[in-house]
Amino acid sequence: MSQPGSDLSRNLRNRHIQLIAIGGTIGTGLFLGSAKAIHSAGPALILAYALGGVAIFFIMRALGELLTYRPVAGSFATYADEFCGPLPGFITGWSYWFAWVVTGMAELTAIGKYVAFWYPAVPQWLPALVALLALYGSNLLAVRVFGELEFWFALVKVVTIVGLIVGGLAVIVFHAGDLGASASFANLWSHGGFLPFGILGMLLTMQIVMFAYEGVELIGVTAGEAQNPSVVLPRATNGIIVRILIFYIGAVLIVMSLVPWNELSPSVSPFVFVFEKIGVPAAAGIINVVVITAATSSCNSGIFSTGRMLWSLAQRGQGPRVFATLNRERVPAAAIHATAVLLLIGVALNYVAPEEVFTWVTSVALVGTFWTWGIILVSHRNYRRAVAAGRAAPAPFRMPGAPFANWVVLAFLVAVSGMLALDAGTRVALYVAPLWFGLLAIGYALMRRRRAA
Repeated sequence: MSQPGSDLSRNLRNRHIQLIAIGGTIGTGLFLGSAKAIHSAGPALILAYALGGVAIFFIMRALGELLTYRPVAGSFATYADEFCGPLPGFITGWSYWFAWVVTGMAELTAIGKYVAFWYPAVPQWLPALVALLALYGSNLLAVRVFGELEFWFALVKVVTIVGLIVGGLAVIVFHAGDLGASASFANLWSHGGFLPFGILGMLLTMQIVMFAYEGVELIGVTAGEAQNPSVVLPRATNGIIVRILIFYIGAVLIVMSLVPWNELSPSVSPFVFVFEKIGVPAAAGIINVVVITAATSSCNSGIFSTGRMLWSLAQRGQGPRVFATLNRERVPAAAIHATAVLLLIGVALNYVAPEEVFTWVTSVALVGTFWTWGIILVSHRNYRRAVAAGRAAPAPFRMPGAPFANWVVLAFLVAVSGMLALDAGTRVALYVAPLWFGLLAIGYALMRRRRAA
């Protein structure tokens, strides 16, 4: 085991970072969550994804500027500590760790559910346990192993969506296949209008939309292990808006042009429905493989990011020192061990309450995610002030519209957080938030007392 001061290795290449950035924006929220969102907003979901995408763009540009200022594995937690103070840094690091641990539980649950498509007799907890053990083992190896896994996971998702878009366009333009006669862009406004439930219906899907964008900030955690970060990270950040346009807006637009939105079921993935209608053999099985890949990718990213965040917290003296060590592969093994043990709770929940666990954990994960996005914007604003005062070096990659854009996006995040109260399934996040932040405040006070003793 190496000494606590050892550095992570910079072995994530450009293609790894680019595909990790893409994979962070494509998950089960798109493949499955879009079904319920379409049913609630109709074609206006396109507008909701665009609105959420604009907010994510500014969040990522703010993060990109901070990353080029100082690329470190602690990322937003480190910036919060430097530009907002030790308490916000402490809360950010632990909240992001908490969010990904809980998200990992959700994705393990999803894997168990999706495997039941082929093997309904297999208990839901068993595939979750097998996936956890496999991902835990791979994350203990060199960071390039993680990069390769994410590269191929992301590639599967990208190929699926591109295939849908290209195939769907061919059906619409050339009126090919069974859908050819009715497929048309006019379907976007011919069945109750573009806003069938009004502006309010569109706004009420914003929480679903923002759920789908969770994980987009993952490239910030890769900063400490990226080769040539000053070039790679801005390129990956700039590509966010293109990925949103193609993979979210483009895919949903094609789906609702191929099939009128009111013919889609809220309980069936629109991707499965459309692929079957186009005539792709075993469409449901193919999409099931893709969704399992998406869930596995997200859990893999969760183990990676929580390990690096715990290591960074320990490096700053805000976590147990045992997590500040690296193994011979320069991987934070002790932190990964701790994360894997906690993820076993998710496996246990799949044994005890297999039906309820997914809703519980996905809602709770929002607490850390929304805090993280908000603190990125506040840290960026304070960083700009530090640059103006000569206390920090200016970064070559800058966020447009600051500081006005910072405040507007922060207000947007607060508004979406308030909308969580409107749905019983997501309201649990608002119950957990004060309890979690109260525990962190107590933990911070105890840490300060120990240091002073």
